[in-house]
Amino acid sequence: MVPSIARQSVMIKCNMQTSVLTGNYELYYVAGLISKLEGVEVTPDLKPLELLETLQEKTKDLHPEDEREAYLIKLVHDYKPDEAYDDQTRELFEMGKNEQNLWQVVIP
Repeated sequence: MVPSIARQSVMIKCNMQTSVLTGNYELYYVAGLISKLEGVEVTPDLKPLELLETLQEKTKDLHPEDEREAYLIKLVHDYKPDEAYDDQTRELFEMGKNEQNLWQVVIP
């Protein structure tokens, strides 16, 4: 998996407000973004189901004004994870948490 592809996929989905998360790589990137944007405390050490349940609980009462941020949270509430978890999930979480080019599909 090329991490930048998961990142681009999430950015496109949020910009267009269409589609769903298609894998745990996207989930971990989204978790990092939500952590950055909404101040939700989660760790990339959590396994996929535990991460998802934690995100769902901590975001259930959030209603961001930005449409893309709201869609980001919707993606979390509509996702069903598998058990895939590896070093790249942690890498994608960190990419999301440290995102510098928010909502840009192609980055310099």
